[in-house]
Amino acid sequence: MNTLIVAGGEINLAFLENYYLTKKPDIIIAVDKGLDALNKLNIVPNHIVGDLDSVNHSLIECYKNNPKISIHQYQPEKDYTDTDIALKLAISLRSSHITIIGALGKRMDHALANIHILTLALDANIPCKLLDNNNQIYLINNSHTIEKSNTYGKYISLIPLTSKVEGLTLTGFKYPLDNYSLSIGKSLGISNEIIDTASIFLKKGILIVIESKD
Repeated sequence: MNTLIVAGGEINLAFLENYYLTKKPDIIIAVDKGLDALNKLNIVPNHIVGDLDSVNHSLIECYKNNPKISIHQYQPEKDYTDTDIALKLAISLRSSHITIIGALGKRMDHALANIHILTLALDANIPCKLLDNNNQIYLINNSHTIEKSNTYGKYISLIPLTSKVEGLTLTGFKYPLDNYSLSIGKSLGISNEIIDTASIFLKKGILIVIESKD
């Protein structure tokens, strides 16, 4: 089951609409202000999650009258972000793939937190990515292959999420590595490029993979 989470960060409406029409997600979860973006495109979510402090009250009332929509409202004073709660909901719904749009933007604290919470899906063995016009971001903790024809953009950056990623080997990249120990705080993994079919091998740790168009 393919699940789309629409969070409250910066969203290009044309990009969101194109994703919706081409991928046809089975479940849509609106996170707080992400509901506004969906409403502008006349896309009805299956779930609405968050403290809803950034959404027009009348809009919420309209959705409350729809029995097919589940609203999960929380107090603003809570221990977890709205996107964190939405991701946990997607996992509990037994999603097979999860895509989060609107997880990036001006609030760098939220963007960093949204990258970190991808560990929830990683631990559940569910492929999960953050997506916008220019970037596709996900985590890996074992071998991974990327076909050049399927890359999201020209550049591939690998950044340690854990303090160290051990035994890192890259093949099929412009800048290969062989059994390298990549420590947090190093920029060595930034802006690599794929020559052909690229493979990432690692023995221990978690990598943030960022495929960027520019």
